[in-house]
Amino acid sequence: MQTRLRRRVLATLGLGAALCASAGPATAAEIKVLTAGAIRGVLEALLPEFEQASGHKVVLDNATAGVLAKRIAGGEAFDLAVITPGVIDEAARGGKIAGARVDLAKVGMGVAVKEGAPAPDISTVEAFKQALLAAKTVAYIDPMAGGSSGIYFDGLIDRLGIGAEVRAKARLKAGGHVADLVASGEAELAVHQISEILPVKGVRLVGPLPAPVQNTTVYSAGLGTGAKDPAAAKALLDHFAGPAAAAVLNAKGMEKP
Repeated sequence: MQTRLRRRVLATLGLGAALCASAGPATAAEIKVLTAGAIRGVLEALLPEFEQASGHKVVLDNATAGVLAKRIAGGEAFDLAVITPGVIDEAARGGKIAGARVDLAKVGMGVAVKEGAPAPDISTVEAFKQALLAAKTVAYIDPMAGGSSGIYFDGLIDRLGIGAEVRAKARLKAGGHVADLVASGEAELAVHQISEILPVKGVRLVGPLPAPVQNTTVYSAGLGTGAKDPAAAKALLDHFAGPAAAAVLNAKGMEKP
């Protein structure tokens, strides 16, 4: 009789454990992450492991750094922000970020052409300048949209003395992958962050901008002061900053800052 009772108790305990396991973590949270362009692919690649291990669901909301800065200043709620250092620092001064800023990644800018097209010489500043002048159309992020690469490039062509010529044949994109315009045939050449060029099918990376005119963008993270579950948001930030990120960054054309 004691044996039958023992079996019955064990069976009940086993069923309870199975039900608990199927129900998932009792404290599962939905984490809202505001993220700017070039870092998006890295975060997307790192999410499955975190979500599976933690049970939390992560929602990425992607826009340009300028757009996100306005949304944060306007009081939009978020759990974690991964944007440029200036935007994170400004948000911290406005009381929107809790704790210290964490620098996650950096990426340089590059030039893309259609797959199979001749690669222009961009090995020197003068060669890069001539490549821009020779191209029938040049695509880059619309500076008015607030994208850091577009703002930089728009200023660079003025410094190179070819601003009017390049703007006359520019194909601007408000956000997303500028190289899409090359893949579709709308532009002959694109200038964007390297990590935003590599994922686009039908184009190839010619190479990085020459060192004297290269622009490196750093992406930093900050926890929102209004985070619904600060512990979950902090766990996600730790995952983004952890050792698993290094291999993903390299594969995406980025590196640790």
